[in-house]
Amino acid sequence: MEHLREIIESAWENREQLKKDETQQAICDVVARLDQGLLRIATPVEEGWVTHEWIKKAVILYFPIRKMELTEVGPFQFYDKIPLKKNYDKLGIRVVPHAIARYGSFIAEGVVMMPSYINIGAYVDSGTMIDTWATVGSCAQIGKHCHLSGGVGIGGVLEPVQAAPVVIEDHCFLGSRSIVVEGVRVGREAVLGANVVLTASTKIIDVSGKEPVEFKGFVPERSVVIPGTLPKTFPAGIYQVPCALIIGKRTASTDLKTSLNQALREFDVAV
Repeated sequence: MEHLREIIESAWENREQLKKDETQQAICDVVARLDQGLLRIATPVEEGWVTHEWIKKAVILYFPIRKMELTEVGPFQFYDKIPLKKNYDKLGIRVVPHAIARYGSFIAEGVVMMPSYINIGAYVDSGTMIDTWATVGSCAQIGKHCHLSGGVGIGGVLEPVQAAPVVIEDHCFLGSRSIVVEGVRVGREAVLGANVVLTASTKIIDVSGKEPVEFKGFVPERSVVIPGTLPKTFPAGIYQVPCALIIGKRTASTDLKTSLNQALREFDVAV
C-alpha cells in the first residue's frame, strides 16, 4: 500500500508521470480497491474521522487517464469516462431501475438502491436504503442501516484534497429533501427531519435544554433535528436565515428500525 501511495503522490506533484504504465496501473488499483471496499476515502478513529488525501488524489488522477466511452443499456446511452458499477446480483445489492452507481463506489451487501445515484469514491455500508432520487456524492461515507429518504442530497467533495467528506454514521434517518454538504458529520442514530439543510456554516443549535448549545459541522449522536431560522441583521434590515434545531434525543422507546415519522412524533413535530 505504501508503494501505491508513493506513486500517487509523485504523480500528483508531476503530471508527466501519468504517461507511465506503472502510474496508470497504480491509479487503477486504488480505484479498484475503493470499488471493492478494501480502501475508503475516510475512516473512523477514536476522536472522529480521518481523511486519506492520497486516495482522493488517486480518484482525481483517474479522470485524466480515462477516455470517454459509450455505454449502452437497452435503449439508454451514457457517454462518460467512468464506467458503471456491475454485478449487483453477486454483490447482494438490490437495485431498482433507474438506480445508478459509478465504478469506484463501494456498496455493501444488503443495500437497497431505489432510483438514485451514487458517485465514485462513496462508501455505503450494509443494510442502508438509498431512497428515490436520493444522491450520494463523491467520497461521502454512509454507515450501516441508514435510511436516506426521497430526494436527500449528500454532497460530494474531491477538491481540495484536504477537505473532509460528508459522513453519515450508522443507523441515521434523513428525512425527505434534507441536504448534508461540505464535510458535515451526522452522528450515529441521529434523525434529520424533512428539509433540514446542513452546511459547514449552518448553525446547529440544541434547544432541548434551558440554554442553547451551538454546533457547527457536526450533529451529535441520537439527536433529533428539524429546520429552523435565526434573525440576522443586514444593511437592509433584519431577516431570518436558516439554521437547524436539535429538539431532543431519540428515546429508548424508539426502536432502531422505527420510521422517521415516529421518531419526530415523539417530540410533537408535524410530519
